[in-house]
Amino acid sequence: MTERWAAALRALPHNLRDDLWTQAVKRAPRTRRLGGDWFPAIVVPVVLIAVLLGIAQTNMLVFGYGMGITLGLPLAFLNASVLVVALFRPHRAWWISLLVMLVVAPYCWRAGSAGPMALTTVLLVTQAILLFLLALQVRLRVAVEMLAACLLMDVFVGLLAQPGNGKPMVVFQFVATALGAALHGRQEARHELIAQEELNAHERARRTLLEERSRIARELHDVVAHHMSVISVQAQVAVHLAENPSDELKESLAGIRGSAVEALTELRRVLGVLRAEDAGPEAARHAPQPTLERLDELFAKVRAAGLTVSTETTGRPLQLAPGVDLSAYRIVQEALSNAIRHAPDAAVRVELGYQAGGLTIRVVNSAPKRPAPPSPGSGHGLLGMRERIAMVGGELATGPTPDGGYEVTAVLPSTATPATDTLEDAL
Repeated sequence: MTERWAAALRALPHNLRDDLWTQAVKRAPRTRRLGGDWFPAIVVPVVLIAVLLGIAQTNMLVFGYGMGITLGLPLAFLNASVLVVALFRPHRAWWISLLVMLVVAPYCWRAGSAGPMALTTVLLVTQAILLFLLALQVRLRVAVEMLAACLLMDVFVGLLAQPGNGKPMVVFQFVATALGAALHGRQEARHELIAQEELNAHERARRTLLEERSRIARELHDVVAHHMSVISVQAQVAVHLAENPSDELKESLAGIRGSAVEALTELRRVLGVLRAEDAGPEAARHAPQPTLERLDELFAKVRAAGLTVSTETTGRPLQLAPGVDLSAYRIVQEALSNAIRHAPDAAVRVELGYQAGGLTIRVVNSAPKRPAPPSPGSGHGLLGMRERIAMVGGELATGPTPDGGYEVTAVLPSTATPATDTLEDAL
C-alpha cells in the first residue's frame, strides 16, 4: 500500500501537467464539448451572463478596489469573458481565470476584510459558473483538479477570508462542479449508447447480408449440382452413341465424366455443410428449387393471406438460365411477402414482361387498407433482391408510388452475367 501511494505521488506532477497544461493546446471535437447537442442552446445564455458579470465587476474593480479605468475595466471584462472562452477552450479559460486572480490578489490583500464583499461574491460566482462549464467538458479527475486549484487560489488571494464568503461559496463551487460532472457523465453514457446502437445495427445488417448470401448459395449449389450430374451422365452415354469411337475420344469423355463426378462430390460435401445449418424441415430442405412455372402456387398462397393479386404476362416466354429463373421466382416471392407484411388487404399486381434477351418483373401494391402490425425480423427483403440482381447482372428499382403503395421493378437477363464483388466469391 505504501509503495502504491509513493508511486501515485511520483506520478502526480506528470498527471497534473497532462491534465491541466498539455490538454490546453488540444481542441476537443465539437461532439464532445458541452455534450454536443447542448452547445448551440447554451452559447447565448453564457454570453449574456458574461456581459452582466463584466458590468458588475467593472464598477467594483475600478472604484471598490481602486484599480482605475486603465486596469479595472479590461480586467473585469477579461475575467467575465472566460465563461465564453470556456465554451471553446476550457483549459485556456481556466488559466486566464487564475491569472486574473493573481492580478487581483494585491488589491484584495490591501483591502483586507474591509474590502467590498459584493465584489468578492461576484468573482466567486463567476468562478463557480466557470467550474460548471469546465466540468461539462473535461474528465472527472481534471474537473476535481481544477476545483482544488481554484479553491487554493481563493485562499491565497483572500477571497474566502471575508465575512459571508467562506463556506457558502465553497459549497457553491463544489455543487457547480458536481452538477457539471454529472451532466458530462450522463452525456458520455448517451454517446456510448448511441455508438453501441450504431455498431449493433451495422452488425445486424452484416449478419443479415451473410445469411441471405448463404441462402442464395445453398439454392445455387442445388442448380450447379444438377447440371454437374447431367454432364456426368451425358459423358458416360456419349461413348455408346458414337460409332466406332476412337481411344482419344473415349479417354476424353472418361476424363470429362471423372471431373464431373469429382466436382459433384465436392459440391455435395459443401452442400451438406450448408444444409447442416438450415433449420427448415427435412422435406423442404431437399425439395427441388422453385421456378417461374410454380408462380400460380405462390399466388394462391398469397391470396389466401388476404391480398388481391392480379397477374399479366406479355411477350413470348424465354428459356431462362436456371439461376436467373430461380432468382426471378425469389424476387416475386419476396415482393409479395413484403406486401403481406407492410400493406395488409392491399391489391397487388404482378407483371412479367419477356423481351429479347431478358425478363422484366414489376410488382406493385396499392396503399394498405389498415395499419400494418409489427413484424419482427422483417425489413431485409430488399437486401436479398439486390444480392440476386447483382448475382445475375440485372437491374433493380424500388420505391413508393404516388397513391401510397410500393413498387418493385427488376430487369433480369436471360443468361446470368455476374457483376464484380457479388456472390461468385461465396460460391
